[in-house]
Amino acid sequence: METWQALILGIIEGITEYLPISSTGHLVVAQQLMGVGTENSPGAKAAADCFAICIQGGAILAVLGLYLPHVLKMANGMLGRDPEGFKMAMAILVGFMPAAVLGVLLNDIIDAKLMFMWPIIAAWVVGGVGILVATWWRKRNPAPGGGKSLLEMTWKMAVVIGLLQCVAMWPGTSRSLMTIVGGLLVGLSLRAAVEYSFLLGVVTLTAATAKKAVWKVDAVAQYDHWFGGARLMWDSYGALPTVVGLAAAAISAAIAVKWLVSYLQSHGLAVFGWYRIGIGAVIGGLVLAGVVAA
Repeated sequence: METWQALILGIIEGITEYLPISSTGHLVVAQQLMGVGTENSPGAKAAADCFAICIQGGAILAVLGLYLPHVLKMANGMLGRDPEGFKMAMAILVGFMPAAVLGVLLNDIIDAKLMFMWPIIAAWVVGGVGILVATWWRKRNPAPGGGKSLLEMTWKMAVVIGLLQCVAMWPGTSRSLMTIVGGLLVGLSLRAAVEYSFLLGVVTLTAATAKKAVWKVDAVAQYDHWFGGARLMWDSYGALPTVVGLAAAAISAAIAVKWLVSYLQSHGLAVFGWYRIGIGAVIGGLVLAGVVAA
């Protein structure tokens, strides 16, 4: 992987990770167009997949920095110093548990059956329609007082959002989409739904990144042991592309998060629904034209 490719992939990861448009779908297309992971060598695709997951670390750092007061509040809560922080932390952990269980059980099936362009395109389009329907429903059924705050979340609300987050295991769906829409459906305000999505994402993405880096790579014999993913990525690409990808993801994610919060104050999610339908149609056309592999 060239440094410029790592830079582009990092920017794409950072921008798309917290927007409800699917980082996985965009990264898969970008890797194909740039020839990353398509090399005729053992472990090429596994290394590319590991890189795409591990640069999420940059996006995680961006949210930790932007929402440091929330993070510290939850940390104090876990130490018994802040009851509100403890409640918030429990809501995050409860929301994470469904994905933690199903992610382990379904990971291999998802990689084998759904990590292809047509399933991703289908998820883009269906998710886009879902956003438009949710936007319409929200307008017809506004939450009292604009919705509940993050501190008013109950464990039942967190379970519903956590279960919806599991739907995003289907590549192209978008974790942010499911958690933001889920938050709105259970009665959170738009701001609280977005904040919860970001904070839940820190835990979920950290777990996914750690698993990919620490777990063994069964497809490549010499990396079939602990930290196989990290070693395969490091041996394949070296230090510079990895660092560049992480830094690019962190900077672009910080910009995207701040923009999204500002944008949603005066607009809605509808634009992302139309975007998803549009990009699904464009990539579908590229697949049919043979530019992007199915």
